Amino acid sequence: MEESIADIQGRDEIVRLVNAFYGKVRRDELLGFIFDEVAAIDWEIHLPKMYAFWQTVLFRDGGFRGDPIGKHARLVPLTAMGRDQFDRWLKLFRETVDELFSGENAEHIKRCAEDMANVIHSKINAISDERLDSARLTPEQRARYAAYREQAGH
Repeated sequence: MEESIADIQGRDEIVRLVNAFYGKVRRDELLGFIFDEVAAIDWEIHLPKMYAFWQTVLFRDGGFRGDPIGKHARLVPLTAMGRDQFDRWLKLFRETVDELFSGENAEHIKRCAEDMANVIHSKINAISDERLDSARLTPEQRARYAAYREQAGH
């Protein structure tokens, strides 16, 4: 295990988190083949996009542009993209954050990952989920979503 630091402070820590996390994902028997075989991820392209994504999520300055729902939706006819896969992804993400960091940003990025996983899972599988009803969002979730949409230019 890598040495723990107080919290995620910027891009360097995000790079460390993303690299460690996707290393676990690629070794995972439930998820690895989805990334490496089904989606056939080009890691040299994907990892920098993930650095930008999480930097945008956490610090609103990563410059991420993309369509995460669309990218995941195209995999639905090709492989299982159900609750088990999203729960495993979340478990690995939380584990990785907890192994490397602690603090406000570390806790925030885990909450963002949970929100994102729930939204993507529900959208790509056409599942109605009252947790995704915009009228039921917490003030923190509303602020986060509004800031993300503003950053994404929507």
